[in-house]
Amino acid sequence: MANKMLYPKSSIRRSVIDLSGMWKFSFDYESKGEELGFTKGLNNYIEMPVPASFNDFFTDKDSREYCGDCWYETEFYADESWKNKDVDIRFFGAVHKATVYINGEKVCYHNGGFTPFTVNVNKYLNYDKPNKIVCKLNNELDQTTLPVGETKVLSNGKKMAKPYFDFYNYSGMIRPVKLVITPRESILDITLAHSLDGNDSITKYVVETNGKNDLVVEVYDEEGKFVTSANGEFGEIKINNVNLWKPLNAYLYKFVFKIVNKEEVIDVYDMEVGIRTVDVKGNRILINNEPVYLKGFGKHEECEINGRGFNLAVIKRDFECMKWIGANSFRTSHYPYSEEIYQLADKEGFMVIDEVAAVGMMKSLMNALDAANSNRKTEGYFEQKIVHEVTLKNHLEAIEEYMTRDKNHACVIMWSLLNEPDTLNEVAVPYFEALFNRCRELDMQKRPRTFAHLMSSLPGVCKCTHLCDVVMLNRYYGWYVRGGYELSEAINMLDDELNKWDEIGKPVVFSEYGADTMGGIHKLPSVMWSEEYQVEYLDANHEIFDKHDCVVGEQPWNFADFQTTEGIIRGDGNKKGIFTRNRQPKYAAHYFRNRWTKLPLNYKSNK
Repeated sequence: MANKMLYPKSSIRRSVIDLSGMWKFSFDYESKGEELGFTKGLNNYIEMPVPASFNDFFTDKDSREYCGDCWYETEFYADESWKNKDVDIRFFGAVHKATVYINGEKVCYHNGGFTPFTVNVNKYLNYDKPNKIVCKLNNELDQTTLPVGETKVLSNGKKMAKPYFDFYNYSGMIRPVKLVITPRESILDITLAHSLDGNDSITKYVVETNGKNDLVVEVYDEEGKFVTSANGEFGEIKINNVNLWKPLNAYLYKFVFKIVNKEEVIDVYDMEVGIRTVDVKGNRILINNEPVYLKGFGKHEECEINGRGFNLAVIKRDFECMKWIGANSFRTSHYPYSEEIYQLADKEGFMVIDEVAAVGMMKSLMNALDAANSNRKTEGYFEQKIVHEVTLKNHLEAIEEYMTRDKNHACVIMWSLLNEPDTLNEVAVPYFEALFNRCRELDMQKRPRTFAHLMSSLPGVCKCTHLCDVVMLNRYYGWYVRGGYELSEAINMLDDELNKWDEIGKPVVFSEYGADTMGGIHKLPSVMWSEEYQVEYLDANHEIFDKHDCVVGEQPWNFADFQTTEGIIRGDGNKKGIFTRNRQPKYAAHYFRNRWTKLPLNYKSNK
């Protein structure tokens, strides 16, 4: 059965049961779990919270840095009433590879830790005793995984993850696991696309079902008042005098989809829908035909102790901090986030650049430094045969999964298909063309496509920029290049580069720029790592952004400090946060609040 991507919701015909809690957990250092009978249940185990990353719970380094297979187990009871329904188990996020067993039987395998997968378990269920879920996860990295890296075997026989990316390889069952009980005839998928006609809107819709009964769509406004309806599994819905979804001014209609047989409702699924359009014209990004200027962040979905584990409290705090500072957008660097984050972005009116987990596609264990070095002498990532034969297949599958999951969110205004890939050789072009073409085929809304350019991917040098509808730049002039007292020289380099981007004529969004800063370090005159230098660096960059017409967005790196692999350029993580890791403001947060609350949404629209 096809992977069901609709977000699980309870209704008069649907039930959702959360299996979150303490699961049995075991490391499998020798990868002998199947041989030892783990598929039927764990004997030697500890208790492990789900959802959560497992790493930061431990006080010994072997456990925290564990790389390889690990096993999770829990039980549930099946109700007799389920015998005439479909029973699926939905894993919202399991890093990075997952093999699932139900009552000892292998039922599915999934590659990719940041998108959900479902498995139908009807034929495996017991109705007279507990049902056992066992899941084997693997967090090893290689040239074909998303994200990309290596796995090294140490002299003691233990494995070590060696990422080609500059954030920690948090692992485990990072998002919830839920039972989803639906009618045998049910709604499987919904696709929406909007257009405007004066003060009215027209929404094209396509609904996939697995039956032959009639499909009805009803639309209600935010006050619960009936607006309009339509019949059939595909068609158009017109809303007169429509209330549009706008940045920081969201309006959400409720679309209710029903399968009916005369007066009987067989299945029902509702969805909050923001109606808006996204276009690119010249060097402007348009929402509802109006130019917008993006103010926000590259972020990470992580926090202390819980790692990359799903955490509603942190999600809420992050949005409150972003609203306080005057932001209107963020990028899901460098992987699709939990679905609840997009739901809240829909409600709050935040614009989201949605990024697939294609990070590390440059062969480097010192990515942060090598990304800025156009003279590096390493084998090009896309020169490897396995990348075009295996990685591309995995990449296309990841794009299809995250676009199918996120396609109806009003907040998603752009698809980012890679972060800082090596694009200096023509051999990368066919790989990129496959991604960009598939993205366009999948998106009925035809949103802009992009990728984040590393520092050596300069105008006229990068071989893949022509595929982008919007250009995203990761630039660290004044930090990795010409930092400290040379800041004035660095800013001249940035100015010179933007002169060339102006000539290309596409919108440019700065998806990363920033300076590491240890909260609480003050120095007059400033030095690198002090809070004063961070602000001086930002202010110098903004002076150049304001000067160039092509720049229509600024998303500093990073919203908050975050954990990385340990190394000589990282002091217990990346410290470029505008907020500390526990979400308290640095000096730069007040600087941004002063700037962003004064910049209008349509900044530069009159230039």
